[in-house]
Amino acid sequence: MDPRTAPPALPAELCDMLHDAFSPDAPDPVADQRLKRRLLQTLARQATASHLTVPPTDEGWRAFAPGIQMKLLHHDGQAAAYLLRMAAGAVIPPHRHPQDEECVVIEGRLHIGSLQVPSGGFHLARRGALHESVQAPAGALIYLRGAAPDAAQLI
Repeated sequence: MDPRTAPPALPAELCDMLHDAFSPDAPDPVADQRLKRRLLQTLARQATASHLTVPPTDEGWRAFAPGIQMKLLHHDGQAAAYLLRMAAGAVIPPHRHPQDEECVVIEGRLHIGSLQVPSGGFHLARRGALHESVQAPAGALIYLRGAAPDAAQLI
């Protein structure tokens, strides 16, 4: 194995704990739990570098539609996670969803046709469904996960 691509070695103390866990004696449940916790902590610490964190800054926001800004958080080729900041009175016209779209209202209140979704509320728009216009009378900040947003899909 190439040492440049080999996974990092486990700490010696953890290796000793693993060795003791595989002794022919009956396992000690407390020691077993301690071993599992230490092993998972070590593996999680090594995996943290592959995580994605987007800080809450003003960077990355771009115009999406009149009175609406968008900040793309992540796109994996299948689905996108993004924020929409809607100014007071902003409206997203009716549109279709090419895949399920999950929405959480972080701040403000959304009006989706006659339905109202308050701050902390969740809304799921099913794939293929026609969505009524979405309005934010007093402004709103929403988190969405679904198809990558495309203003051309608006009706």
